[in-house]
Amino acid sequence: MPTNDAQPSGGANFITIKSILLVSLALTVFHLYTSGISMFTAWIQRDVHLVFMLMLVFLVYPLRQRDNPTVFDWLLILLSIASGLYIIFFYQDIVDRLGIPTTPDLVFGGIMIFVVLEATRRATGWVLVGIALVFLAYTLVGPWLPGLLAHKGYSVERIISQMYLTTEGIFGIPLGVSASYIFLFIFLTTMLEKLGMGKFLLDLAMSVMGRFTGGPAKTAVLGSGLMGSLTGSAVANVVGTGAFTIPLMKSSGYRSHFAGAVEACASAGGQLMPPIMGAAAFIIAEFLGIPYIHVVIAAIIPALLYYLCILFAVHFESSRLGLLGLPRKDLPSLKQVLKTGGHFLLPLFALIYFLGVVQYSPIRSAFYSIVCMFIISFVRWQSRINWSRFKEGAVAASKRTITVAMACATAGLVIGCINLSGLGLKISSLIISASGGVLWLALILTAIMAIILGMGLPATAAYIVAGTMAAPALVKMGLYPLSAHLFVFYFAIISAITPPIALAAYGASAIAEADPLKIAVTACKIGVAAFIIPFMFAYDPLLVGHGDLFNILWATVTAIIGIASLAGGVIGYVWRSAKAYERLLFVCGSLMLIYPNIYSDLVGLVIIGFALTVHVLRSRSKERADIASV
Repeated sequence: MPTNDAQPSGGANFITIKSILLVSLALTVFHLYTSGISMFTAWIQRDVHLVFMLMLVFLVYPLRQRDNPTVFDWLLILLSIASGLYIIFFYQDIVDRLGIPTTPDLVFGGIMIFVVLEATRRATGWVLVGIALVFLAYTLVGPWLPGLLAHKGYSVERIISQMYLTTEGIFGIPLGVSASYIFLFIFLTTMLEKLGMGKFLLDLAMSVMGRFTGGPAKTAVLGSGLMGSLTGSAVANVVGTGAFTIPLMKSSGYRSHFAGAVEACASAGGQLMPPIMGAAAFIIAEFLGIPYIHVVIAAIIPALLYYLCILFAVHFESSRLGLLGLPRKDLPSLKQVLKTGGHFLLPLFALIYFLGVVQYSPIRSAFYSIVCMFIISFVRWQSRINWSRFKEGAVAASKRTITVAMACATAGLVIGCINLSGLGLKISSLIISASGGVLWLALILTAIMAIILGMGLPATAAYIVAGTMAAPALVKMGLYPLSAHLFVFYFAIISAITPPIALAAYGASAIAEADPLKIAVTACKIGVAAFIIPFMFAYDPLLVGHGDLFNILWATVTAIIGIASLAGGVIGYVWRSAKAYERLLFVCGSLMLIYPNIYSDLVGLVIIGFALTVHVLRSRSKERADIASV
């Protein structure tokens, strides 16, 4: 979803609508063909994907908002097609010249860089474009910079050649992930939504969580977590599920800003939810050269801890306010929900099977999951895929891919500049020197960088930029590589609830009718443990599944106890309202469980156990006193 004010054209005419449909159908057929029949070479695959996405950007986000494409927009579409076709027609010549550019190479390369930046501006706003322009300028003016930032500098010709004529610029790993995996997964989840899976997941969450204390809020947490894995966007998730869950929470007695904060928190973590996760998860796999299923497995415990921390906070707050669950008669039957919609889960199970058991590539796994989705759609006549639904799904999936694809293309420019100038190594050295070689300080600096970038960028772009520069430094300081990249990804995600920008909070504010800043502050309070969890798995790779089973289970259990204790300390309620000293003990005990050491774990458990004992005894004593006074 765009982070600027631009919105898709609302008054599109017949030609524009048909053009969007044709491009979307061509994009869909292209990806289904290359995933199931024959993939093109990497460069051609990425080039064709990018041209389709550029065409869509200028059709969906015309120059004059809420209007049809202008002559200038159609000119940009033609230039995008020409720059893409040039690579296809002269592919072998370009390869044979071994990177020695000709004048046409430079002309079309310059055009491609311009249209990519303009398309990214329309799809995501100025922030990522500004970052890319800064890096392009940095690559050019290196000899005139002072100290550590200085480098030999590169000509305009060399920069264009690097960005356009190689797979180390625009057509780099990020765009490769978008061109290979992302559209397929977005198409799969979009079609499932069109078939009714969104309602099924909300009914499932309601039937499981609705009857417990704070049932409506817990329904929002579970439902938004499940939906978030499908949408891959915090803001889209807030708007989609929040339209149902926020009014439900408000009608049950929750304050408006708290209801909005719960939804914002739950939606932000969706990109961390296996099995699909966000686009950055695929990029992590490509950066590290590991199977995608390894990233999925590594994210299971961090995702579990994230949502448990929100559930604990919701439970304690609901208990404090005396908000009970919903009556059983008002809840859907779990058996009936699974009977009418359980078949929607089969494509996801198929995806896990092909990724984890058969160990197919993500591309082939996604293709077979889509085939499975087409087959299961005929289980019930209400969910059958017809031509109308297929067209709607193709258009919706294509539009959803725009932001990710353009962020990946422009992030490729940034990475190309970093690699060309050698800035990555310099930034790594700078982080290490700025932290004095102290890991926790380097982690804090990296977290701040990821959050700041995430405030103005999609999580995928924020991860790519921050991860390219900071993750290698963390690895040099001894972090497990997958932990280092997940650390950056995690903070890029929760930037969606971090003031002052907090895009997820702004999305929730319109539905909750509450101050977005108040929602963001409350979301940080609810999800305070979420800011601690990345440090836990950074110090302890057991929490990303790296180690033996017993130690993984021990680390997971102590982490759960820690986040429950932290949530209780922050909310100020466990059994009953907690005294200040009890809250302090709960928080201190939870923080002791961050460091992966048996002695610190035991000390933390003792402190939490002592605090809980004191709290329960005092609460029971007060209950007896209250009964006696009656």
